[in-house]
Amino acid sequence: MIDIKLLEYLESFLTPRRQGLNKTVLDQRTNHFTIAIEDVYQLHNTSAVIRSCDVFGIQNVHVIEEINVKRIDREIAMGAQKWVDINRYATTKNCINSLKNKGYQIVATTPHDGSKVLQDFDVTKPAAFFFGKEQHGLSDLVLDAADSKLYIPMVGFTESLNISVSAAIILQYVTSKLRETDIKWQLSEEEKLEKRMEWAKKVIKSHEQIITYYYDKRI
Repeated sequence: MIDIKLLEYLESFLTPRRQGLNKTVLDQRTNHFTIAIEDVYQLHNTSAVIRSCDVFGIQNVHVIEEINVKRIDREIAMGAQKWVDINRYATTKNCINSLKNKGYQIVATTPHDGSKVLQDFDVTKPAAFFFGKEQHGLSDLVLDAADSKLYIPMVGFTESLNISVSAAIILQYVTSKLRETDIKWQLSEEEKLEKRMEWAKKVIKSHEQIITYYYDKRI
Protein backbone atom coordinates (compact mmCIF):
# COMPACT_ATOMS: atom_id res chain seq x y z
CA MET A 1 0.00 0.00 0.00
CA ILE A 2 1.20 3.49 -0.87
CA ASP A 3 1.60 6.00 1.96
CA ILE A 4 -0.63 8.74 0.55
CA LYS A 5 0.67 11.40 2.93
CA LEU A 6 4.26 10.62 1.96
CA LEU A 7 3.34 10.72 -1.72
CA GLU A 8 1.72 14.12 -1.32
CA TYR A 9 4.75 15.36 0.62
CA LEU A 10 7.13 14.18 -2.11
CA GLU A 11 4.98 15.68 -4.84
CA SER A 12 5.09 19.03 -3.05
CA PHE A 13 8.71 19.21 -4.27
CA LEU A 14 7.52 18.98 -7.87
CA THR A 15 6.31 21.96 -9.85
CA PRO A 16 2.54 22.18 -10.36
CA ARG A 17 3.18 21.62 -14.08
CA ARG A 18 5.10 18.40 -13.37
CA GLN A 19 2.41 17.13 -11.01
CA GLY A 20 -0.29 17.85 -13.57
CA LEU A 21 1.69 16.22 -16.37
CA ASN A 22 2.24 13.04 -14.34
CA LYS A 23 -1.47 12.71 -13.61
CA THR A 24 -2.47 13.49 -17.21
CA VAL A 25 -0.11 10.87 -18.61
CA LEU A 26 -1.19 8.27 -16.03
CA ASP A 27 -4.83 8.75 -16.98
CA GLN A 28 -3.91 7.54 -20.49
CA ARG A 29 -1.70 4.62 -19.44
CA THR A 30 -2.85 1.05 -19.97
CA ASN A 31 -1.87 -2.56 -19.29
CA HIS A 32 -4.63 -3.84 -21.57
CA PHE A 33 -1.98 -4.13 -24.28
CA THR A 34 1.70 -4.83 -23.91
CA ILE A 35 4.71 -5.45 -26.16
CA ALA A 36 7.24 -8.29 -26.13
CA ILE A 37 10.52 -8.09 -28.06
CA GLU A 38 12.26 -11.38 -28.81
CA ASP A 39 16.05 -11.17 -29.13
CA VAL A 40 16.11 -8.06 -31.29
CA TYR A 41 19.76 -7.40 -32.20
CA GLN A 42 19.89 -3.68 -32.99
CA LEU A 43 19.85 -1.58 -29.83
CA HIS A 44 18.17 1.34 -31.54
CA ASN A 45 15.22 -0.88 -32.48
CA THR A 46 14.57 -1.91 -28.88
CA SER A 47 14.94 1.69 -27.72
CA ALA A 48 12.63 3.01 -30.42
CA VAL A 49 9.95 0.45 -29.50
CA ILE A 50 10.13 1.56 -25.86
CA ARG A 51 9.74 5.16 -27.01
CA SER A 52 6.64 4.22 -29.01
CA CYS A 53 5.18 2.44 -25.98
CA ASP A 54 5.52 5.63 -23.95
CA VAL A 55 4.01 7.73 -26.74
CA PHE A 56 0.95 5.48 -27.09
CA GLY A 57 0.39 4.87 -23.37
CA ILE A 58 1.71 1.30 -22.98
CA GLN A 59 3.06 0.92 -19.45
CA ASN A 60 4.90 -2.41 -19.72
CA VAL A 61 7.43 -3.72 -22.23
CA HIS A 62 8.85 -7.26 -22.13
CA VAL A 63 12.38 -7.84 -23.44
CA ILE A 64 13.56 -11.41 -24.10
CA GLU A 65 17.34 -11.78 -23.86
CA GLU A 66 17.87 -15.43 -24.65
CA ILE A 67 20.56 -14.61 -27.22
CA ASN A 68 21.09 -10.86 -27.31
CA VAL A 69 21.43 -8.91 -24.07
CA LYS A 70 19.91 -5.46 -24.47
CA ARG A 71 21.14 -2.06 -23.42
CA ILE A 72 18.76 0.84 -23.81
CA ASP A 73 19.95 3.57 -26.17
CA ARG A 74 19.07 6.61 -24.09
CA GLU A 75 19.38 9.03 -27.00
CA ILE A 76 16.85 7.14 -29.12
CA ALA A 77 14.55 6.24 -26.23
CA MET A 78 14.48 9.95 -25.33
CA GLY A 79 14.03 9.19 -21.63
CA ALA A 80 11.07 6.87 -22.25
CA GLN A 81 12.86 4.12 -20.29
CA LYS A 82 12.22 6.17 -17.13
CA TRP A 83 8.46 6.07 -17.55
CA VAL A 84 7.85 2.65 -19.11
CA ASP A 85 8.36 -0.53 -17.05
CA ILE A 86 10.88 -2.84 -18.73
CA ASN A 87 10.52 -6.52 -17.82
CA ARG A 88 13.44 -8.78 -18.81
CA TYR A 89 13.40 -12.54 -19.45
CA ALA A 90 16.21 -15.06 -19.97
CA THR A 91 14.02 -17.26 -22.20
CA THR A 92 11.13 -16.88 -24.59
CA LYS A 93 9.25 -19.62 -22.78
CA ASN A 94 9.39 -17.74 -19.48
CA CYS A 95 8.03 -14.61 -21.12
CA ILE A 96 5.16 -16.44 -22.82
CA ASN A 97 4.19 -18.27 -19.63
CA SER A 98 4.32 -15.07 -17.57
CA LEU A 99 2.10 -13.16 -19.98
CA LYS A 100 -0.38 -16.01 -20.35
CA ASN A 101 -0.64 -16.27 -16.56
CA LYS A 102 -1.53 -12.57 -16.49
CA GLY A 103 -4.41 -13.18 -18.89
CA TYR A 104 -2.87 -11.94 -22.13
CA GLN A 105 -3.48 -13.54 -25.48
CA ILE A 106 -0.22 -14.04 -27.37
CA VAL A 107 -0.27 -12.18 -30.69
CA ALA A 108 2.52 -12.97 -33.14
CA THR A 109 3.27 -10.19 -35.63
CA THR A 110 4.07 -11.93 -38.91
CA PRO A 111 2.98 -11.57 -42.56
CA HIS A 112 2.83 -15.35 -42.93
CA ASP A 113 0.88 -18.38 -41.68
CA GLY A 114 -2.64 -17.13 -42.21
CA SER A 115 -2.26 -13.93 -40.24
CA LYS A 116 -5.20 -11.54 -39.86
CA VAL A 117 -5.00 -8.00 -41.14
CA LEU A 118 -4.50 -5.33 -38.46
CA GLN A 119 -7.87 -3.69 -39.15
CA ASP A 120 -9.67 -6.93 -38.22
CA PHE A 121 -7.99 -7.28 -34.83
CA ASP A 122 -10.33 -7.52 -31.81
CA VAL A 123 -9.12 -4.86 -29.36
CA THR A 124 -11.48 -5.91 -26.56
CA LYS A 125 -9.22 -8.73 -25.32
CA PRO A 126 -5.94 -8.06 -23.45
CA ALA A 127 -3.09 -8.77 -25.85
CA ALA A 128 0.69 -9.08 -25.85
CA PHE A 129 2.14 -8.25 -29.26
CA PHE A 130 5.35 -10.15 -30.00
CA PHE A 131 8.02 -8.81 -32.34
CA GLY A 132 11.01 -10.88 -33.47
CA LYS A 133 14.55 -10.63 -34.77
CA GLU A 134 15.26 -8.21 -37.60
CA GLN A 135 16.29 -10.85 -40.14
CA HIS A 136 14.44 -13.98 -39.09
CA GLY A 137 11.32 -12.77 -37.29
CA LEU A 138 9.73 -14.63 -34.40
CA SER A 139 10.85 -18.05 -33.21
CA ASP A 140 8.79 -21.17 -33.77
CA LEU A 141 8.14 -21.19 -30.02
CA VAL A 142 6.22 -17.91 -30.23
CA LEU A 143 4.46 -18.85 -33.49
CA ASP A 144 3.32 -22.18 -32.03
CA ALA A 145 2.14 -20.56 -28.78
CA ALA A 146 0.33 -17.68 -30.50
CA ASP A 147 -3.39 -17.34 -29.96
CA SER A 148 -3.55 -15.18 -33.07
CA LYS A 149 -1.28 -13.76 -35.76
CA LEU A 150 -1.34 -10.25 -37.13
CA TYR A 151 0.08 -8.39 -40.10
CA ILE A 152 0.12 -4.82 -41.42
CA PRO A 153 -1.21 -4.60 -44.99
CA MET A 154 1.41 -3.38 -47.49
CA VAL A 155 1.17 -2.69 -51.22
CA GLY A 156 4.81 -2.16 -52.20
CA PHE A 157 7.63 -4.50 -53.23
CA THR A 158 9.01 -4.62 -49.70
CA GLU A 159 7.58 -7.46 -47.64
CA SER A 160 8.24 -6.12 -44.16
CA LEU A 161 8.77 -2.98 -42.09
CA ASN A 162 11.41 -2.19 -39.51
CA ILE A 163 10.36 -3.60 -36.12
CA SER A 164 10.11 -0.18 -34.48
CA VAL A 165 7.94 1.15 -37.33
CA SER A 166 5.71 -1.94 -37.16
CA ALA A 167 5.30 -1.56 -33.41
CA ALA A 168 4.39 2.13 -33.73
CA ILE A 169 1.78 1.46 -36.45
CA ILE A 170 0.16 -1.39 -34.50
CA LEU A 171 0.13 0.49 -31.20
CA GLN A 172 -1.31 3.64 -32.74
CA TYR A 173 -4.14 1.66 -34.31
CA VAL A 174 -5.07 -0.64 -31.41
CA THR A 175 -4.85 2.06 -28.71
CA SER A 176 -6.98 4.44 -30.77
CA LYS A 177 -9.60 1.75 -31.25
CA LEU A 178 -9.43 0.76 -27.58
CA ARG A 179 -10.21 4.30 -26.46
CA GLU A 180 -13.38 4.22 -28.56
CA THR A 181 -14.73 1.31 -26.50
CA ASP A 182 -16.41 1.18 -23.09
CA ILE A 183 -13.73 -1.18 -21.73
CA LYS A 184 -12.02 -0.07 -18.52
CA TRP A 185 -8.54 -0.09 -20.04
CA GLN A 186 -6.95 2.40 -17.65
CA LEU A 187 -4.60 1.54 -14.78
CA SER A 188 -6.27 0.88 -11.43
CA GLU A 189 -6.17 3.62 -8.81
CA GLU A 190 -3.59 1.63 -6.82
CA GLU A 191 -1.41 1.24 -9.92
CA LYS A 192 -1.62 4.97 -10.55
CA LEU A 193 -0.52 5.72 -6.98
CA GLU A 194 2.43 3.34 -7.35
CA LYS A 195 3.51 5.05 -10.58
CA ARG A 196 3.12 8.50 -9.06
CA MET A 197 5.44 7.44 -6.23
CA GLU A 198 7.99 5.90 -8.61
CA TRP A 199 7.95 8.87 -10.96
CA ALA A 200 8.30 11.39 -8.12
CA LYS A 201 11.39 9.53 -6.89
CA LYS A 202 12.87 9.52 -10.40
CA VAL A 203 12.47 13.27 -10.74
CA ILE A 204 13.60 14.26 -7.22
CA LYS A 205 17.32 13.48 -6.91
CA SER A 206 17.37 13.86 -3.11
CA HIS A 207 14.21 11.80 -2.53
CA GLU A 208 15.92 9.41 -0.09
CA GLN A 209 16.92 12.25 2.25
CA ILE A 210 13.48 13.82 1.91
CA ILE A 211 11.76 10.54 2.83
CA THR A 212 14.09 10.06 5.82
CA TYR A 213 13.35 13.60 7.00
CA TYR A 214 9.60 13.03 6.54
CA TYR A 215 9.55 9.94 8.77
CA ASP A 216 11.94 11.43 11.35
CA LYS A 217 9.67 14.44 11.65
CA ARG A 218 6.70 12.17 12.40
CA ILE A 219 8.42 10.39 15.31
